Amino acid sequence: MFMTIPSPSPEAVVIVGGGFGGLFSALAITARLPDRPVVLIEPQEHFHFQPLLYELLSGELQPWEVAPTYRELLSSRGICWIQDRVTTINLAGQELTTASADRLTWSDLVLATGTEPNDFGIPGVREHAFGFRNLKDVTHLRERVQDLRQQHEKDAALVIVGAGPTGCELACKLADLLGGSARIHLVERGPGILPRSTAFNRERATAALERRQVCLHLDTAVSRVDKDRVSFNDGSSLRHHGLIWSAGSRPSLPRTEPPQTKPGEALSIAADLRVLGQEHVYALGDCARYGDDPWPATAQVAMQQGDAIAAALSAVGQGQDPEPFQFQDLGEMLSLGVGDATLTGLGITLAGPLAFRIRRATYLTRMPGLSLGLRSAGAWLLNR
Repeated sequence: MFMTIPSPSPEAVVIVGGGFGGLFSALAITARLPDRPVVLIEPQEHFHFQPLLYELLSGELQPWEVAPTYRELLSSRGICWIQDRVTTINLAGQELTTASADRLTWSDLVLATGTEPNDFGIPGVREHAFGFRNLKDVTHLRERVQDLRQQHEKDAALVIVGAGPTGCELACKLADLLGGSARIHLVERGPGILPRSTAFNRERATAALERRQVCLHLDTAVSRVDKDRVSFNDGSSLRHHGLIWSAGSRPSLPRTEPPQTKPGEALSIAADLRVLGQEHVYALGDCARYGDDPWPATAQVAMQQGDAIAAALSAVGQGQDPEPFQFQDLGEMLSLGVGDATLTGLGITLAGPLAFRIRRATYLTRMPGLSLGLRSAGAWLLNR
C-alpha cells in the first residue's frame, strides 16, 4: 500500500475510486473547500484518461500525457492518496476496510468505483478475451498488432465485440495500424452501430468503417469464445488472432453493510447525488443510477458530477440543501482512426482532420492538473 501525506483524518471526505468521477471530485472539493481533508483510495498507480487511449495505442500521444501517476496529480494539492482497494463499507459506523486490512472512518463518503467488464455469463470471455481500459491493455494490443504485421499470416483476424463508441473507435484505429495485415471484424448484437450517438456521428463512423474494410456483423450475438475461435448464436464461427471485449460493463462496488444493491447493480441515488437513505454517502459515475432515466455513462457526466459533489458538500456545510445535479450535454466526440474524428455538440458538426485536432485539444485541456495540461498541449503543438 502506498499513501501520500498528509495522513487520513476521521473528519475526511473519503473518495473510493480514482477514475474521472473520483479524481475530479477530489480536485473540486480541495479547490472549493481547502480546509476539508480529502482522501482518495485507488489501487492503480496511474490515472487513465480513457478517451485518449486510442492515441496512445497509435503513438500519437505519449504515456505521460494519457496516464499520469496519482502521485504526480495529487501530492502537491494536499490530497491523501491511498493505493489500496476497499473491500467492505460499514455505513452505520461510517467506517471502511481495505484489502490491506486497514480501517478508515469518514465524515462524508464518495463512491466512484466505476465498472468492470460484463461477460454476461458467456463461456470463454474471461479466459480468452481482453479489454481496452488501461495501460496494460494498450501494451497487450500494441504487441498483438506488431506480431500480426510481422507474421503476414493469411486470413488473420482481430475480433471486436460491441459496436458502441469503444468498439467503433478501436476498429478504425486498429485497421489503420495493421495496414492490411489482418482483417477487423466488429460484432454487434443489435441492428446498428452507436445506438446512443447522433445521426451525424453514426453516419461518419459507418463511412470510416467501410473505408477501412471493417467487416461488420450486425444482429449477431457471441455464444462462446475459445483461444482462437469465436462462436455465434446462428451456429457460425470465426477464427481469430485476438478478441477485444467491449460489449458491456456492470457497476463494480465494494460490499456494503447493510447491503445497498445486488451484485452487479448500480447504487440508487437522489438528484443531489446522495445514495438513497444515506445522508453522508454520495455516488457518481457508472456505479450510480438516478431514477428510470439515468444520465449517460460518459466521462463528461462523471467530471460534472465531481464539481456537483463539491458544491453539495459546501452547501451542507453552510446548513443548506444541495442543488439537484443538472447535466450539461457538451456533445460527443469520436476518434475514427489516425488523424480522423467526428464531433457534434455546442452548435458544431464536424468531421475529418480538423475534428481530430479539436477533439484532442479539447481533451488535453480537461486533463487534471493545469501544468500537466500545458505540458501536454505544448508537446502536441511542437509536433505539428
